[in-house]
Amino acid sequence: MKIIECPRDAMQGLPDFIATEQKVEYINALLQLNFDTIDFGSFVSPKAIPQMADTAKVVEQLDLTNTTSKLLAIIANERGAQDAVQFEQITYLGFPFSVSETFQQRNTNASREQAFERIQRIQDLCLANNKQLVVYLSMAFGNPYEDAWHPDIVCEWAEQFAGIDVKILSLADTVGVAQPKSITDLFTELIPHYTQVEFGAHFHSNPNQWEEKVEAAVKSGCQRFDTSLNGIGGCPMAKDELVGNIATENVLAYFATQDIDFGYNEQAMPEAQRLAQKVFQ
Repeated sequence: MKIIECPRDAMQGLPDFIATEQKVEYINALLQLNFDTIDFGSFVSPKAIPQMADTAKVVEQLDLTNTTSKLLAIIANERGAQDAVQFEQITYLGFPFSVSETFQQRNTNASREQAFERIQRIQDLCLANNKQLVVYLSMAFGNPYEDAWHPDIVCEWAEQFAGIDVKILSLADTVGVAQPKSITDLFTELIPHYTQVEFGAHFHSNPNQWEEKVEAAVKSGCQRFDTSLNGIGGCPMAKDELVGNIATENVLAYFATQDIDFGYNEQAMPEAQRLAQKVFQ
């Protein structure tokens, strides 16, 4: 079972810029938890996401000497990917691909077909530079734009990405609309069919519905979960301030009730939570 801690998702929508030194201090504390991966920053246009304008400075100051965690950076085009692959410290590049045409245009200024072509070139870049590509299938459980949605659409795109040898696909509930049935339907269809692909869950949820979503995914075979301490973050287009990331501490508590042990460093949690309160006050 893998936890992907997402300080980048938590920070990116905040109106006030978090100082580079503060980001570094917080992410270094998260690295001590020894979760599988830290989604720490993004190489995207600073005009689009000003909070992440210092990602290159942040990665240079991270201490990876006493951690088993790996680093993931989000990119949205080849230029961002070319910047990211220069850093040996980064293991994963994550691309947000939307099964909603409207959201793909809004998020990356490209159609789905154009985005897929970008991903093909980025995949080649990753393979040439010993990086691994993670594709997020956003709006995987529905969208607010009245774009067509059906599990078959998600499966069709998964087929295309598997065809270009993308090894990690994360199903993203971008606006918090996933229900246990749709979660179960998708994961039980995809996981057995694409045994070479690791499927993850990136859920947004209000505080009262997170457990049923996590439980449905776990029981359907998902072993990769994106979370954020205190449930900070989410999509500004969710139109609901209560729809944020799934809280890391909630998922850890759920895993404990299910006797799921994945060996994180519990002793480092108090300091990480203290800094989370400081960063997101």
